Amino acid sequence: REVKFDVFMKTAMSLGADKVATGHYARVDSTIDENGKEIFHLLAGKDNNKDQSYFLCQLSQDQLSKALFPIGELTKPQVREIAKEIGLVTADKKDSQGLCFIGKVSLPQFLQQQLVPKEGEIVEIFKDSPLFAEETPEFSSKQEELEYLSRKINYKKTDGKVIGKHQGAQFFTIGQSKGLGIGGHKESCFIISRDMENNILFVGEGHQFPGLLKRALKIDNSELHWVRKDLRLKNGDSMEVMARFRYRQPLQKATLYQFEEGFYVEFEEPQSAIAEGQFASWYIGEELIGSGVIS
Repeated sequence: REVKFDVFMKTAMSLGADKVATGHYARVDSTIDENGKEIFHLLAGKDNNKDQSYFLCQLSQDQLSKALFPIGELTKPQVREIAKEIGLVTADKKDSQGLCFIGKVSLPQFLQQQLVPKEGEIVEIFKDSPLFAEETPEFSSKQEELEYLSRKINYKKTDGKVIGKHQGAQFFTIGQSKGLGIGGHKESCFIISRDMENNILFVGEGHQFPGLLKRALKIDNSELHWVRKDLRLKNGDSMEVMARFRYRQPLQKATLYQFEEGFYVEFEEPQSAIAEGQFASWYIGEELIGSGVIS
């Protein structure tokens, strides 16, 4: 959003380019509406396993009008086959998992190079905690229910037990289990919350840990972005969509709700590790129509 489709795209246009082509597994198409205006559609890549439309969820109509995704209609094996036929040395190169514009480095390594380590505590919260025992209240409105379903539990150190140390909460994300260095559990422990102010990681044991699951998420209206502004919801409106909040996550059935105080995504099934600060995106069919930063 800030590099390829902002600084780089503006520079390309200033040099006389008509379009910018990138290697994303996504597609762009356009139609003409009843007023003669061209509408651009951000579509998922044909290769379901490599679809990268999620990464493009913040693009605008103007940016899409200048974008080309030449491999969006191809699968990864087809791309490799073409590379072999024309003799490219990268034909059999292993897929990159890093940040392509900073070189051969993974995201954790990059963060460790840029941020100062600071030792903190890992606190385990248990399934029988009173925090998970409260009865679901009765709601006077749908918005009140959604606010409850999307709420964040503010854990405290006294709610659980210190079981380890870490080198900085900023290096970890909600739902992460690797790299914690804790053992002695039947199932893996997952990060359920981060207290950045006190540098504490809260963890719970098992994929079905109650603190890991949520039925809804909230997005502040100021963080809402519609790729298709013509489909934007008005206050009080709702829409059935398919949604995801991480790359490669299978699309989930969900309903969008727009209110004056905020925007909500309610899932048909409970979802694991919804993390604040990540993007949620929503689709109608193959088309990504909007997104927002989880609050």
